[in-house]
Amino acid sequence: MKARRNKKQIPSFRKLLKTSKVKLENKLKNKQFKQQSTLKKYRKEQRKLRQAVKDAVSKKPIPLEDPREKQTGKRIEREEEEEEEALPLDMMDEDDLQLMRDLGQRASFLTRDLSSSEPVHVKKRKHERIIEKYEKIPRTLQTAPEKELIHLLPIKDKSGIIPQTREKPVTDNNQDEEDEEEMELEEEIIEDPIRELTLEEHLIERRKKLQEKKMHIAALASAILSDPESNIKKLKELRSMLMEQDPDVAVTVRKLVIVSLMELFKDITPSYKIRPLTETEKSTKIRKETQKLREFEEGLVSQYKFYLENLEQMIKDWKQRKLKKSNVVSLKAYKGLAEVAVKSLCELLVALSHFNFHNNIIVLIVPLMNDVSKSISEMCCEAVKKLFKQDKLGQASLGVIKVISGFVKGRNYEVRPEMLKTFLCLRIKEVEVKKDTEDINKPKKFMTFKEKRKTLSRMQRKWKKAEEKLERELLEAEASESTEKKLKLHTETLNIVFVTYFRILKKAQRSPLLPAVLEGLAKFAHLINVEFFDDLLVVLHTLIESGDLSYQESLHCVQTAFHILSGQGDVLNIDPMKFYTHLYKTLFKLHAGATNEGVEIVLQCLDVMLTKRRKQVSQQRALAFIKRLCTLALHVLPNSSIGILATNRILMHTFPKTDLLLDNESQGSGVFLPELDEPEYCNAQNTALWELHALRRHYHPIVQRFAAHLIAGAPSEGSEALKPELSRRSATELFETYSMAAMTFNPPVQSSSSKRKDEVLQGDAFLNEDLNQLIKRHCSEVATHLPLDFRYSTTSLRR
Repeated sequence: MKARRNKKQIPSFRKLLKTSKVKLENKLKNKQFKQQSTLKKYRKEQRKLRQAVKDAVSKKPIPLEDPREKQTGKRIEREEEEEEEALPLDMMDEDDLQLMRDLGQRASFLTRDLSSSEPVHVKKRKHERIIEKYEKIPRTLQTAPEKELIHLLPIKDKSGIIPQTREKPVTDNNQDEEDEEEMELEEEIIEDPIRELTLEEHLIERRKKLQEKKMHIAALASAILSDPESNIKKLKELRSMLMEQDPDVAVTVRKLVIVSLMELFKDITPSYKIRPLTETEKSTKIRKETQKLREFEEGLVSQYKFYLENLEQMIKDWKQRKLKKSNVVSLKAYKGLAEVAVKSLCELLVALSHFNFHNNIIVLIVPLMNDVSKSISEMCCEAVKKLFKQDKLGQASLGVIKVISGFVKGRNYEVRPEMLKTFLCLRIKEVEVKKDTEDINKPKKFMTFKEKRKTLSRMQRKWKKAEEKLERELLEAEASESTEKKLKLHTETLNIVFVTYFRILKKAQRSPLLPAVLEGLAKFAHLINVEFFDDLLVVLHTLIESGDLSYQESLHCVQTAFHILSGQGDVLNIDPMKFYTHLYKTLFKLHAGATNEGVEIVLQCLDVMLTKRRKQVSQQRALAFIKRLCTLALHVLPNSSIGILATNRILMHTFPKTDLLLDNESQGSGVFLPELDEPEYCNAQNTALWELHALRRHYHPIVQRFAAHLIAGAPSEGSEALKPELSRRSATELFETYSMAAMTFNPPVQSSSSKRKDEVLQGDAFLNEDLNQLIKRHCSEVATHLPLDFRYSTTSLRR
């Protein structure tokens, strides 16, 4: 007979992990119950020993006589009673009296217990006798109440199933309170008083604690980075340090942990979004590697979620100005923690736009873009701009645009203009370029089966089928995103942007958001539907004529109108003469002061209005603008003068007949009217560009070079031609290159040193040589022949 094989197998590690939660809780309760019972026994024994020692000490007699201590009233009464009970000395024998005197001289007699008959040398074993005496005392028996049993999970052994029970612990509140009070009294007696540290010692101690915390954070972070899948549980340990309770280093440690966790999540987060598992996926059997990966992903998502909740709570505490009960972090430190939390959220918004909970981060960041604190508002706006610039597909940008649009509408358009200025960083223009190329190069269309059967033979159909299969595989292997998906996302994004812009134009025309709206319309005007062009131009002209706009806002209106007309608006038969007139009139509002920055918008408008629309611009209009721009170049800073002269150079090349402004002779009837605001009727052909000669003596060398170049007729070759670094740059680029924002000249301006400085200091240098000789001779003659008459001179002075 073959021995029966034991079917029972040793449980695997995975089965052990699936132990019942109730069983684990019962094991923990058993362990806690044993610890509590052991501690109770120890406390009882200690209490009995203390009571025995107290009883022994209480039996110590009072010394018979102490001359250094003052006798109190009770002491005197007690001694009088003892004297009454004691025998008088005159009734004692001489031998007994001598014995008493001898005993009184011995120190042991004063400290011994008179009621005891033990010899003196037995004192060392006194403590042992007390314990023995205490053990001989009979113990009182108390009727213990019946204890309630708790049934636990049974244990299966080789012998069979063993039932498990446990007695329900009965807590004696009074006894526990007494034990705690006694333990506290003992601690108070044993502990030494805490020594107060000086300021220097306190700083050294704090530095030491902080260094230990830093090393601990670094060790945890290094372990997680080295093997994220195995050490994912250490993320929880690191995140628990966000609740640091040591008041000396709490704020610093929390900031370090926030930044460390942010960098860790940026490094270990996968490049895809983790979705929750379905019930079918959970029930199916998988390999160990797959199970390990799933556990890593679940742990990562949960810890990332808790981390974001902690950051959100820090920001809420700072906003609500609520002080925690623990008082570990002061109210002033909340702002520092909140700033670090916001910075981490901004980093995660940009770096992990593809990962889970990105929409939650957007909902947190968008309201902070309108925060009262300027630093936090700028930080959030910069993060959103960075996200728009690097978002190629458009999914994350669409989510941010939706939240911003809803927030602006909910606040009744009372938000910071910086929120709408972030729209200028949207990447929509590239998609339109790709769309045009797709329209030109349309994808190849495969033949149907009926078409193949009609036109191709059997062998040709076979080859055609293999060829089409290969082409499909090549198309699937491309790593580029679907252009149709991009176009759909960007179209939806642009619709939300235009809805926000049009709402503000309709309902909040006097809002500070208007410049940002006009600037955004100028950027995306070529993408607006043609049906809205007429209404939009009417609204822009109404805003200009209202007179409520500043010079910068009116310039944005002009720029928007011409962007519309230069794109799809070319097909419209609209004469924008009123916009030309407004720009011509606005030019003299610019100067070298605060309005100098508006020259950049003017340069962009001139490029769209005159250069790109050269066929619709008359010669009279071009002459008027060139003359007024040269006059404006005298009133602005050097970088603006360079940009204006560069624009005039382009206009003189675009309209060749404008070179008549370099001639002094008039070319037609009429007189030039510089104060007239109509460029068509100011008779600019009857004037000359005399301003160029003044600019030729400008202190800035680049302005001098451009003025000399224009006086020579703006040649492309020869000695008066410009260098390539000046001629190939646009007017806007030159304006930014030679900007004086840093309060320095670019290039540095040389100081003018006079060569005739020594000659000017000499008085004779002002006179002619012949005149000097005549004066000397006349003076000598007056001195020799004519006496001086002071009376005559005084009377003449009085007259």
